[in-house]
Amino acid sequence: MRPLHRLHPTLASLALAAALALTGTRYDYHRDELYFRMLDPAWGYVDQPPLTPLLGQASIALFGDTLWALRLPSVLCMLGVLWLAVLVTREFGGGRAAQALCAWGLAFGGVALAFGHTLSTATVDLLVWVAVLLFVVRALMRDPRWWLAVGAATGIGLYNKHLIVLLLLSLALGLLAARSPNGLRSKWLWAGVALALVLGSPNLVYQAVNDWPQLEMASAIGETDGEENRILLLPFQFLLVGLFLVPVWFAGVWGLVRRTDWRPARALAIAYPVLLVIVLVTGGQFYYPMGLVIVFYAIGCAPVAAWARGRGRRVLLVGAVALNSAISLVVALPLIAVDEVGETPIPDMNNSVPDQVGWQAYTDQVEAVVADAPEAGAIVTANYGEAGSLDRYGEDLPPVFSGHNALHQYGPPPADADTVVFVGMPPGFVSGYFDECVAEAELDNGVGVDNEEQGVPVVVCTGLQGTWDEVWPDFRRFS
Repeated sequence: MRPLHRLHPTLASLALAAALALTGTRYDYHRDELYFRMLDPAWGYVDQPPLTPLLGQASIALFGDTLWALRLPSVLCMLGVLWLAVLVTREFGGGRAAQALCAWGLAFGGVALAFGHTLSTATVDLLVWVAVLLFVVRALMRDPRWWLAVGAATGIGLYNKHLIVLLLLSLALGLLAARSPNGLRSKWLWAGVALALVLGSPNLVYQAVNDWPQLEMASAIGETDGEENRILLLPFQFLLVGLFLVPVWFAGVWGLVRRTDWRPARALAIAYPVLLVIVLVTGGQFYYPMGLVIVFYAIGCAPVAAWARGRGRRVLLVGAVALNSAISLVVALPLIAVDEVGETPIPDMNNSVPDQVGWQAYTDQVEAVVADAPEAGAIVTANYGEAGSLDRYGEDLPPVFSGHNALHQYGPPPADADTVVFVGMPPGFVSGYFDECVAEAELDNGVGVDNEEQGVPVVVCTGLQGTWDEVWPDFRRFS
């Protein structure tokens, strides 16, 4: 096996960490980050397992309640992904040049760069997937005892997202089709499965005891976003790492299919279309297969680096990486000032950008409405981003509630809350529960970025009809 050449991965890691640190606080929190910050520690939530919120809250406890502290785990996760990918390249015979190509290409590539900028379950999941796939490669090509490491990583991953199960199902079909010698017949594989179940059992027990709420959550996502996700799935596969690096990860897939010395790991190439079909049928997000794409890229770096030994080809390859990095940096990171980004196509190209704009302005506008309604006993928001923003930035506000995802369990509002300020809910909906409802304001971020909050009403309602215990179930929603 080739040695691990640490210089380029180290330099690429430092460059990536610097880029994420310097730009990490230029915009505001992402709505999901505001949500994670609000959640009470638990074994699980109706919409997700507990790992990502716990990582964010642990970082806040150590380093303070700042945006930088909340996002530190995502930076560390992406550095981990980079090093794991380089190890994959080494497994397939990649030397110094191939490892350098892997490190620098991934450090500033596509969605991976965006995942490092904000804390999300997808960020942590990407680390889990790449770790699992590295261990799978080692189990198939070297020593079947690595299936125990696969099981351990899977068991930990179950505390973040259950999507790792889709990867394992796809790999199982790949192993069956490829007839891998260290595959389904290996006792170590089944020992790894048992280890994953043991480690992940507390989270699975939580789901079972609570009637598998994540199945309901997945169904809700499929109903609301499924059609759009299916349309985006295949085109966005070419953008996950970056359009100019597609030939590299194609070379990885091609090598798995054609090279006899890589035949033991061929199951990975078979698993990819299987996973695409599963995601397409279920209406999952386009980035779900990203872990496999990154591993294909890492594998492809070995043959591409060998191809680029000549000066002309090397210049072409370096130029492709540089151009891909420049485009990815502009799209994925907040390099454009927040008061100018709304005039660019960036919010349409990167849908996480609108979710990082306007929270302090929205909070100020809600505070102004509350100041004119001092009798208000509660605030109820349409989604967890609005609730999280008021919790983070609001001062002298009544208690904040939302029926969105896990926050519904933190309600209902106090029984004596007869006057309520509603944020983001249509007056026609809330007026059915009160004697009188008046729209007092519309939220405006002031920078022309269209997001879920822009233009929504702030409504003051008085005279609750019935009790909060009776009506609160009607405010529950998943998305």
